[in-house]
Amino acid sequence: MPVADTRTAVLIVGAGPVGLTARALLERWGVRTLLVERHGELSPFPRSRLVNVRSMEIFRGLGLADRITARAFAPRYGRVRFRDTLSGRDFATAAMAAVHAPVPESPVTGVVTSQDRLEPVLLGAADTPVRFGTGLAGLTEEDDAVVARLADHRTGAETRIRARYVLAADGAHSTVRRLLGIGTAGPGALGDATTVVFDADLDRWCARQPAGVYFTPHGSFMPLYPEGGWAWFGPTPDGAGDTDWAGLVARALGPGTGVRPRVLRVQHWVMEAFVAERLLHGRVLLAGDAAHAVPVIGGLGMNAGVADVHNLCWKLAGVLQGWAGPGLLATYEPERHPVAHETLRQAVANAQLLREVQRRRLAQLRAGGAVPDPVETPWADRYFAQLGLVLGAVYRSAAVLPTDQPPTRPSDPGTDPGPGSGTDYVPTADPGRRLPHLWLGDDRSTLDTVGAWFTLLTPDPAAWAQRTAGSVPLRVEPLPREHTEPYGLGPRGALLVRPDGHIAARWPDRPPTTTPLPDALAGLTGRP
Repeated sequence: MPVADTRTAVLIVGAGPVGLTARALLERWGVRTLLVERHGELSPFPRSRLVNVRSMEIFRGLGLADRITARAFAPRYGRVRFRDTLSGRDFATAAMAAVHAPVPESPVTGVVTSQDRLEPVLLGAADTPVRFGTGLAGLTEEDDAVVARLADHRTGAETRIRARYVLAADGAHSTVRRLLGIGTAGPGALGDATTVVFDADLDRWCARQPAGVYFTPHGSFMPLYPEGGWAWFGPTPDGAGDTDWAGLVARALGPGTGVRPRVLRVQHWVMEAFVAERLLHGRVLLAGDAAHAVPVIGGLGMNAGVADVHNLCWKLAGVLQGWAGPGLLATYEPERHPVAHETLRQAVANAQLLREVQRRRLAQLRAGGAVPDPVETPWADRYFAQLGLVLGAVYRSAAVLPTDQPPTRPSDPGTDPGPGSGTDYVPTADPGRRLPHLWLGDDRSTLDTVGAWFTLLTPDPAAWAQRTAGSVPLRVEPLPREHTEPYGLGPRGALLVRPDGHIAARWPDRPPTTTPLPDALAGLTGRP
């Protein structure tokens, strides 16, 4: 029989990067959490490879960016290369936007790293309790809480946890999603795949032409850590149980290499592609792969999950601490669901494009005829050009106040592609968009003014500092006059920025009422 209930504000299910990030964000807000993970430890597999620029901005806000970068590859690895075999020469290559080199739109750059290097940093970012080897056995929703039955996989003992809210970050095969009967939409399983982790000295073919991933018609190769180690991944062959994995990898390396890889681990998995039909079910919220599983090609999945909980955790904190109404949580789904669908669309397109290039190249090689040099890959220069998706997401919900003013435009020429364009990004300071990065001096960005509070950026702090914000946490930050034009502000205007860095409201000139902040914050947070 389960023991007596224990209580927590938020029960987090799943100790991958998304669940661990949520735990760190909620601790910053002072919210009590318990994180449970069915496996006995953090995953030993490399899995996700890319921490994109938006995730690094979030980790910079948590004080983790330098530690993550220190364990990651150098920027020159922020590139993909296409070869017939690993020992062959490139027939195409592409840089990963905001990873291979800095971009002016952000104070940080993304990194190529392995998930088993990232997760320990995230685990150490908070002190709230974590229970490994503990699975979810059942959920019962009540009016003011969710009661979860937890099973210890080592002893079989059950405990009950009464949580105000449950955050499900338990992966594509989410137990929480299954228990709640939440369906999914999308292509579903795209095929069986296998990852082989191995040791081999491949420097003679890769050291002078580094990359985060080398795509070949015979599978793809990834360097795992700056000090060494490799992984191969590709479609699971028929009769996988009898496969000579070392021989398979050796053939993909190319003829005449003389390299016999030492296989360390083999993991079989399914490439999933779907979005959950709902992200919110009573007091249960889905995030990460539990909410949207996307193909690994392009490195979008984990990063979309990190953005999910960045959007969600300040809302949970506001409701739990009383400065926001329960309706604020209802804005999570309309803000993140469209992003999930667009992420799925682009990730599936990436996978299909890669598969077509590999298929055509393999057919040419098998035909034994002349092979065009280079193979036509018209999409290669757009591959990983994802700033429009990762920095350009637009939120439309009751947690954003629209403006009657025309959209702001950057000083550089260009056209705003609008939501849904996954490549180009044009910074604008319109409500619903991420606050554009501008330097304030001393390595401080406007993004660094954002934290566990709402931020009011204004060139006239004295005029706005006198206006009460009530119980909602708020900081007023002076904005240098040279930044008013990019943000579409006059000398007495202001931007109200949410804790997740998205613009909640913009007053281009003077305040429209005598109480603009209380009125705006009450509307945004759902408080009377």
